[in-house]
Amino acid sequence: MHPAVLITGAARRIGAVLARRFAAAGWHVVIHHGDSHDEAEALAAALPSAETVSCDLADLPAAVAMAQALAARLPDWRVLVNCAAVFTPDPDDILDPAIFDEAMRVNAAAPVRLAQAFFGSARSCAGRTAIHFLDQKIANPNPDFLSYSLAKHALAGAVRLQAMQQKDRRDRVYGLAPGAMLPSHDQAGEEHEVSGRLNLLKRLTDPAELADAALFLATGPLASGETLFIDSGQHLLAQPRDVIYLARAIPPA
Repeated sequence: MHPAVLITGAARRIGAVLARRFAAAGWHVVIHHGDSHDEAEALAAALPSAETVSCDLADLPAAVAMAQALAARLPDWRVLVNCAAVFTPDPDDILDPAIFDEAMRVNAAAPVRLAQAFFGSARSCAGRTAIHFLDQKIANPNPDFLSYSLAKHALAGAVRLQAMQQKDRRDRVYGLAPGAMLPSHDQAGEEHEVSGRLNLLKRLTDPAELADAALFLATGPLASGETLFIDSGQHLLAQPRDVIYLARAIPPA
C-alpha cells in the first residue's frame, strides 16, 4: 500500500514536478487542479499510482469537503502539499480589493483550512505532514505583487501557529520557500534567464531541488514549524523590486 500525498496545483509547472518526484519515490499522488483537467489526467496516467481531484480553492467549504472526502477513503494519507497559488499584480502596487480577496483565499486561507481538515480527518499509520508553499519574499520583501506578498506573509505566520496546534508529536507543519525558478507572470523565457540568476549563487535554481526538499520534509526529521528556503540564497539579498522588473532594468549583454 502506497502512502498518499495530495499536492494542490499539481497539474502544471512546479506542482507537476513535485508529483513526479513523489511518484518516483513510491507514493500514491493525488493531483489537485482547478481547471487544468486534461493536463492533470495526462500526468496521472503517466505515474505509477495517481488520481486527480478538482476544486476551486477560493471556495473554502468546497476545499474542506474535498479534503474530508479524500480522508474518508485514503487508508494512509500522510502528506498534504499546499502548492497552488494565484500570482496577480495589483495595479501600480495599490492594493486592489478583488485581487487581495482572491490572494488571501487561495494563498492563505485555503492552505490553512486544508491543513486543518487534513489533521482533523486523515488516517495514517505514520505521522502526518502539511507543507505550505511560501516565497523567498517573506525574508526579502518588496512591494510588487502586493496582495500576493501579503497573503504569503500570512501563510508564513500560519506555519508556526499550526505546528503549535498539533497534539500528536508525529504530526508536523513546514514551510517551503522557493525563489525564482520558472518564467512567471508575463515573462519571456530569455527574461527568466536573467531574473533567475539574481541570487547569491548567480545560478538558475532547478525545480527538482524544490521537489527533493518537499520529499525530505515529508520523510525527514526536521523540527515542526521550520521553513526551508530553496532559492540559491535569494532571500538573503535586499531586492527593492520583484526580480521580473529588476531583470528588465539590466541592459542586454
